[in-house]
Amino acid sequence: MQKGLLYLFSALAATGCSKAPERPNIILVFADDLGYADLGCYGQKLIQTPNLDQMAREGIRLTDFYTACPVSAPSRYGLLTGSHMGDAWIRNNLNVLPTGQLPVKDEEITIAEILKASGYNTAAIGKWSLGSPFNSGDPQKQGFDHFFGYYCQNLAHNYFPDLLWRNGDSVKLRNEIVPVKVNFCEYPLSYSSNKIDFSPDFMIEEALEFIDENREEPFFLYYATTLPHSNGEAPPDEWFEVPDWGIYSDSTWTPVEKGYASMVTILDDHVGRIIKKLKEAGISDNTLIIFTSDNGPTNFAAKMKSSGDLRGRKRDLYEAGIREPFIAWWPGKINPGTVCSVPCATYDLLATFSELAGADAPESSDGNSMVSLLKGDERELHESLYFEIHEGSRGPIQAVREGDWKLIRFEFDNPSGGISELYNLSSDPGEKEDISGSYPDIVSKLTMLLDDYHKPYPNAGLKNE
Repeated sequence: MQKGLLYLFSALAATGCSKAPERPNIILVFADDLGYADLGCYGQKLIQTPNLDQMAREGIRLTDFYTACPVSAPSRYGLLTGSHMGDAWIRNNLNVLPTGQLPVKDEEITIAEILKASGYNTAAIGKWSLGSPFNSGDPQKQGFDHFFGYYCQNLAHNYFPDLLWRNGDSVKLRNEIVPVKVNFCEYPLSYSSNKIDFSPDFMIEEALEFIDENREEPFFLYYATTLPHSNGEAPPDEWFEVPDWGIYSDSTWTPVEKGYASMVTILDDHVGRIIKKLKEAGISDNTLIIFTSDNGPTNFAAKMKSSGDLRGRKRDLYEAGIREPFIAWWPGKINPGTVCSVPCATYDLLATFSELAGADAPESSDGNSMVSLLKGDERELHESLYFEIHEGSRGPIQAVREGDWKLIRFEFDNPSGGISELYNLSSDPGEKEDISGSYPDIVSKLTMLLDDYHKPYPNAGLKNE
């Protein structure tokens, strides 16, 4: 706790806790399992996303933006703490009892703590994944004034649950659920046998109400929607649970394809409603919205080609597992229609939001501020980007990108040194040809970077409770 308190006290002294209208409101929309090519502005041909496409036309779209890790909990940890996975406390999905995931530690400094200390009102709405009211991972112990949604990412698979949570208190819904035992956690998950209350409807209403209530003061809204994550506990035709298929009802697609497309379009509608609310409140010109995703797609709805021309999916360190759509919208500050290929990552957002709030990012942060980049300065932010995941049949896996070169090393804990693959993303963005045998010097150089970035994972031996 001491490390966090020292930082917060210094931040409070620097800002004087004064309200600063010139500081922008910040809204971060964090999608769940959305693919790089699921939006029209990223090449999607079948799913309609008019609001996000318009947001890209009016703002900036990044082509080489990465998540910290291609799976839920560590991805969110890297985002909120500004950490790459080489020195992160959470690097895989670990469930703990009674429900929830491995909690963020007390001494961690999160985006919300920095912004709260700088005079922002803060809210997290949606899927949390980093603890619960029973431990240090409670979002209200990590800088958020308000929380609404699911604490546990596994329970968030069900879009028609029997309850949601608001600031530690349960909010009963009218759905009837069927408990399902799964092999990756001790507590049962579920699907609904009587679908009445659609959880994303409640979460967008909560978000709009938060904006309304804080229109006169600077605020940070972390809108961690569950869309378009599947519910693998439901019957296969109901994996993508929606009230109805909307504009896709009359298509000849499968139920999975219709459901997935509907989820992405519902997400797009939510973004449109947020922008409309900002304009109605007269605060759109002083609000930055960033839209991105936690990791790559599941590709269950293969027809949609969510990965586009990229290789891989969720849990992969190939590009489709970690490269995400990224759109930033800030009227009057971002040049409309900008497209930028500077590589950066979710762990840069803590430093970015700190600068916007007039605060210093903590020394523990691994990221760099993107503020100048968003305003048109396309200088490189990093010499290299690092990734790591401790899941999957070939795990643990590392990857590093330096310029156009990318090295992936599988089973890097193997005494033999693991198996490496090298790609040039400029000539081979789809990572189709491993050229490690042709460039031993590049492999050697990037392998040294992998070794330098990686610190032993303190939770590597823990099993799900």
